Amino acid sequence: MVSIAVNKSRENVAMLGIGAYRPQRIVSNDEVCEVLDSTDQWIYERTGIRNRRWISGDETLRSIAAAAGERALVNTGIDRSKIGALILCTSSWLKLTPHGAPTVAADLGINGIPAFDLTSGCGGFGYGLGVAADLIRAGSADYVLVIGAETMTVGLDPTDRGTAMIFGDGAGAVVVGPSEENGISPTVWGSDGENAEAIAQDVDFLEFMNKAQAMQGTDPAIEPVGRMSLRMEGPRVFRWAAVTLPRALSDALEASGVAKEDIEVFIPHQANARINDLMKKNLGLADEIPMANDIENTGNTSAASIPLAMEEMLVTGKAKGGQLALLLGFGAGLSYAGQVVTLPPAPTEASF
Repeated sequence: MVSIAVNKSRENVAMLGIGAYRPQRIVSNDEVCEVLDSTDQWIYERTGIRNRRWISGDETLRSIAAAAGERALVNTGIDRSKIGALILCTSSWLKLTPHGAPTVAADLGINGIPAFDLTSGCGGFGYGLGVAADLIRAGSADYVLVIGAETMTVGLDPTDRGTAMIFGDGAGAVVVGPSEENGISPTVWGSDGENAEAIAQDVDFLEFMNKAQAMQGTDPAIEPVGRMSLRMEGPRVFRWAAVTLPRALSDALEASGVAKEDIEVFIPHQANARINDLMKKNLGLADEIPMANDIENTGNTSAASIPLAMEEMLVTGKAKGGQLALLLGFGAGLSYAGQVVTLPPAPTEASF
């Protein structure tokens, strides 16, 4: 019987470097409230957000993804020819075809490698990190560049109190590769399609195009097309999170083989500061353990949220390379993904 070859596998992988890009424009709560019926105090008390970054000028999802990826490559210090795959975690690339990752790979000078988009909402980076680690463990690539990038403001209704004050734009990236000691635990992930519509676009592409074509006629009953906007049922999402996330955090710790007392840093998705405080308390993490709070000046950047928060903690000294961190991303889908990781070294080229 003919024997089919298999890839040479490896067990130990880690994040070897990190990079990020924060758009130049800083948007305060007061500026948001020029359109939105709200106040700076109301927004901060309920979300923990004071400012967020929005793309402007020639900044695009493509450009900020490439900028974050470039910084990750520079900060890691490996020859980019060793990158065996690129995963672009995003829900805001504007085209289904062509998808974004091959273009971003070409922009980074690594054209020709396997490159694909991964869409899993705010849990996207956790999904991408898990896939990258497993690709390397299976021998399918030696090094993988994982980029979480979003331009959430492109699809926002500035008058929607459920979303307009929450989201921002940005990109974060890590290089994942082999290491002497394992630095990425098995991923704990899942989804709840029964509640998926709690975070959704208000129309699908086909409905949008049909309305656009109808607008070319003269029927006065046809409403203006407007734009596709993101809608969120906050209370429904909160109820799901209250049940799902504590179990996900506990499962991530159990899968990692690491005791709760060994966790040195907590980096949850930057969705809501109050939710994050509650998760830390319910998990029983010590008060002195630093927790990411990048949401205060970056907002919710979906799949870019965790790498941006990680970079901010490393740059400011709130966390250090080599520390054990618990990650948990969650959101649209409704989906989640969590891991225990060893933090990469602090970047020499930062996004601030």
